[in-house]
Amino acid sequence: MSREFLIIRIPDRISASVMQAFQMLQKQYSEHWNDIFKTITTDNSSEFADLTNLEQVSKTLIYYAHPYTSCDKGTVERHNGLIRRFIPKGESINNYSLQQIIDIETWCNSLPRKILAYHTPDEIFERELDQIYQAA
Repeated sequence: MSREFLIIRIPDRISASVMQAFQMLQKQYSEHWNDIFKTITTDNSSEFADLTNLEQVSKTLIYYAHPYTSCDKGTVERHNGLIRRFIPKGESINNYSLQQIIDIETWCNSLPRKILAYHTPDEIFERELDQIYQAA
């Protein structure tokens, strides 16, 4: 909904590392996880294989794109293109400091989007978080 983009560095491309990153996010948003993360769309790579376990322990729905069908995950592809402005394809994210990664994430989330009526993902995400936390 907000197109908010989170970049989390993981040590390798195995499913356990991806799940550990999601568990860290779950702890961060604790009891509001189900209200904030309603769906997650990803591709069929092996590192996302365990995400079905996330469905079992939360109300978050996981959608897997069809193989070789990037149009199934347009927002993900758009964000990958934005990241590639700073981190060329094939280059390891580990070559970048945590501050550089945070700066890239901040830039991406501060970019107004036509699909959001020229609001930024940060604006929409913060507005939704405010509503969720006020309702609690």
